[in-house]
Amino acid sequence: MNTAVYINLIMFLMSFSISCNQNPRPVNEEAHPKVSQQETLIKANRYLVKSENEEIDNYIARHGWNMEKTGSGLRYMIYQHGNGPLAKKGQVAVLNYKLMLITGDVLYSSDSTGPLVFEIGHGGVESGLEEALLLLRKGDKAMLVIPSHLAHGLLGDQKKIPPRSTVVYNIEVVNLK
Repeated sequence: MNTAVYINLIMFLMSFSISCNQNPRPVNEEAHPKVSQQETLIKANRYLVKSENEEIDNYIARHGWNMEKTGSGLRYMIYQHGNGPLAKKGQVAVLNYKLMLITGDVLYSSDSTGPLVFEIGHGGVESGLEEALLLLRKGDKAMLVIPSHLAHGLLGDQKKIPPRSTVVYNIEVVNLK
């Protein structure tokens, strides 16, 4: 390499190094307020909940269902009324059911797995299903639309239900013991 090229290369590297080591210009704090990671997560969560609610409302409207909405976001519609007292915590519920995604894909049903049997209030099923059951009585048939936070949440069920999925139940309360 000739000396002139070598000297020019050294000068270029020195000028680059000097320009990189200068203090950056101060940022206008008012124009770019610091946003905490928590605030960012809260905004993202609000956006996701709002989007899921809009998707659920559109789904219900497409089907022409007249559903009730609870404070938690559960939607339900009793389309055939049974008799007897409302379900209570501690009772064992026996349900015929079909569990679908909001896309219409059937994932589980009592036709293939048998009736769903569980003790109300002791977990083991979606919190949205337990909430809905407390609004029903023996013989009721109902459609439920359960938002992801009341269903299988961020992880899904690790089998057929994908992460952050809204689920739809068509249930019949066969028995309450």
